Amino acid sequence: MRITVGRKAHFNAAHRLHNPNWTDQENKDFYGLCNSPNYHGHNYDLHVKVKGEVNEASGYLIDLKILKDIIRDEVEDAFDHKNLNLDVPEFRNLIPTAENIAAVIWRKINKRLPTERNFDLTVLLYETERNYVEYTGE
Repeated sequence: MRITVGRKAHFNAAHRLHNPNWTDQENKDFYGLCNSPNYHGHNYDLHVKVKGEVNEASGYLIDLKILKDIIRDEVEDAFDHKNLNLDVPEFRNLIPTAENIAAVIWRKINKRLPTERNFDLTVLLYETERNYVEYTGE
């Protein structure tokens, strides 16, 4: 039986969208207010979905405490109340757009999932109530 389980999380973080290969004017024209040199912040909502075969012996797809701990370690502790550009190593040379943040989160969580279970992982990252990205590792 294939099934999907999920866990929600939340973190607050600041960032600046700025491409160092563009002029200041090009950045301002493209990113608008998101290019503020003083940064800006979001209250991010994260939905993590794991899909796979239920383990017949346990009845679980994955112990949700394990997923909770992975999300806490890899996302909440790493990103919450941080300046993504300055405080998070993954964004030193990567523009912290919602798309890139979701992909980084996916990689960080995926590397911690048990490899023998062949899970499919989906990350939905809400930057606002209306704006979100979804990443499945493809």
